[in-house]
Amino acid sequence: MGFPTPLRAVVTGAGSGLGRALSLELAGRGASLIVSDIDLEAARGTADLLRKTGATVHAVACDVTDRHAVFGLVDEAEERLGGIDLIANNAGVSVGGAFNEISIEDWRWVVDINMWGVIHGCQAVIPKMKAQGRGYILNIASAAGLLVPPENSPYCVTKAAVVTLSESLYTEYKGDGIRVTALCPGYFRTNIVESRRGVDSRERDKQVIGWMERSKIQAAEVAKAGIDAVEAGTLYAQPMGYTRMAWRLKRSAPQRFYDIMGLLHRRDRQPK
Repeated sequence: MGFPTPLRAVVTGAGSGLGRALSLELAGRGASLIVSDIDLEAARGTADLLRKTGATVHAVACDVTDRHAVFGLVDEAEERLGGIDLIANNAGVSVGGAFNEISIEDWRWVVDINMWGVIHGCQAVIPKMKAQGRGYILNIASAAGLLVPPENSPYCVTKAAVVTLSESLYTEYKGDGIRVTALCPGYFRTNIVESRRGVDSRERDKQVIGWMERSKIQAAEVAKAGIDAVEAGTLYAQPMGYTRMAWRLKRSAPQRFYDIMGLLHRRDRQPK
């Protein structure tokens, strides 16, 4: 079963990167959209791109850490689009570094955006989707939420929470016609490194940016995989083959997996 026509969608964190790619993918499938971002000018930039494709789109400022703002965003979708069929809870940030060196303020920042932002989005749409008998929720997690690499504990914890929330909602609301997907990509090109907080590490950032640039799968392909998955009712969307393989290994031998990861981490930290 495909998406309803017309498809009415909301994308958070839509001002750049994956949020913009998700918006373009949805517009290409005929969706009318509310594109939101804490940076209104960035959201307007995405809206301008979508209008060139002929899409109906409205740009709205929204801070996903503010529950009332997220509920207001969904209400605005009802007012401007006549309802909401799909939400992509995409807004996210990163905090990295050794656990004992990360401030509690940075922990609160990443939890408020990555976890509470998704919870707010889900809470806002589920009653409306239940009432209409259908809906689609795409929660943007990460392969880091499944594989949990070292020196990324705040990011991994929040993305694991998004996976777990998606699993719970998938179970609870499938009978109400609501499809829930957790999108768990590996590295691809975004500006998340530029906005990251935590312990400064130019060498680590350089390494991560290199992985992003070398990825054969970039934002457009990740977005397509996520939208395909939520339309099909698939719980987990993992666009990258290497993360799927690593996840299978972790599930078959979890302690051994982390023993190996710890060994590689210690080697990586040795002076070159």
